[in-house]
Amino acid sequence: MATMISIALLVLVSSLCVGGEEALVSRIAFGSCANQTSPQPIWDAIVSFSPDVFIWVGDNIYGDMRRPFKMFGNERTIGPWKNVPRFVPSSEDEMRSKYETAKSNPGYSRLRRIAKVIGTWDDHDYGLNDAGKEFHAKDTNQKLMLDFLDEPHDSPRRKQAGVYASYTFGPEGRQIKVILLDTRYHRDPLRSDGTILGNAQWTWLRKELNGPPSAITIIVSSIQVVSNLSACTGPLFYMESWGRFPTERRRLFSLISNSKRDGVFFISGDVHFGEITRYDCGTGYPLYDITSSGLTQAVEKVVPSFLHNVLRFLAWVTPTTMRVINNNCKHKSCTYGQPNFGVIEVNWDANPVTLRFEVRGVSGEAVNSVTTSLPELGASKKSEPIINKKEYCSLEVDLPWLLRHRLAILFSFSVAAVIVLQVGVLYMVISLVVKCLRKCKLD
Repeated sequence: MATMISIALLVLVSSLCVGGEEALVSRIAFGSCANQTSPQPIWDAIVSFSPDVFIWVGDNIYGDMRRPFKMFGNERTIGPWKNVPRFVPSSEDEMRSKYETAKSNPGYSRLRRIAKVIGTWDDHDYGLNDAGKEFHAKDTNQKLMLDFLDEPHDSPRRKQAGVYASYTFGPEGRQIKVILLDTRYHRDPLRSDGTILGNAQWTWLRKELNGPPSAITIIVSSIQVVSNLSACTGPLFYMESWGRFPTERRRLFSLISNSKRDGVFFISGDVHFGEITRYDCGTGYPLYDITSSGLTQAVEKVVPSFLHNVLRFLAWVTPTTMRVINNNCKHKSCTYGQPNFGVIEVNWDANPVTLRFEVRGVSGEAVNSVTTSLPELGASKKSEPIINKKEYCSLEVDLPWLLRHRLAILFSFSVAAVIVLQVGVLYMVISLVVKCLRKCKLD
């Protein structure tokens, strides 16, 4: 088996290098949030896409253990009276076993034979839901994650604090640079507005962005960079994102802008739905963020099918200033809550070179897409239409209070209406009972 794997890797490496020159890369797939114990039919669609490179964006396994929802009893996991955490870390042996299960999946094994696989991690493969730098098992789990990715034993990633790395694919003039961020190892607590990357990773990222130019630069973040839906969904629920660390996000946008690097965009995961967002006022050109989440985990899978339209309605009424709304979306909200993967296609032969970003479903159908070109992602293209276009410049936190909290207000009114309806029904029942008793007494 080891010999077969070695041969497959040699074939893959040679396919990415033709005549001593890096082969052209034009098809990249990516995904996140893959529970190793769930069915994973989506690999068939990914393999059919025939990507040159596949990127893990995080939650490559679900390594931590989740206790069930309990509001009462000795182990209460929800409510203001909860007395135990809902998520607990697994042991090293348990994590290793879960990685082995994921790696042996037949569909994923087929993908590994045809594509170069790289990636970073998020919280559940880091080892604990929403964890940051305080997590005690991060060094052990870093080794396990790099083993899963077949990282060479002499790789710098095995000697540094964190799994961040960069790769460059393709011949000179048509190169694609992939920058993998680690948003876990050095991250300060949520609500601290501290650091996400830590000093060493920031220094490394500055060097990467100011290094040799590439036609395209993909920055991989396990959590969303552009979207900050928590600003509009709180206090009902919150999601992790760069927007919850506003100082860090401004620093990231500033670093990209100051580097004068062309062709930069983000891919992300984590949120259990797919969408495409953009921000036009972070640099001199639109910064896209293509979110694909997840390969198995998706919001519509955790509710009965008759409630799917309710979720889609809520996604539509949730205020968002960054989401790209166009006619290429399967649903009106331009979010997709079923299992999905992301696609980047580059047409190097077009003039100008075009890029197509897609979110695709289990059958391989595009459920959301955007087409752009390299000149439109150029630092020199500081055109008036982009500067004056405010649609993708207003941050969610800057929305008027009533609009920003529209979802919470709608939820509160709905709950109030249900309570009033229940009180009304109870009043009518009591009135009928009293009326009946009086009538019986008179009789």
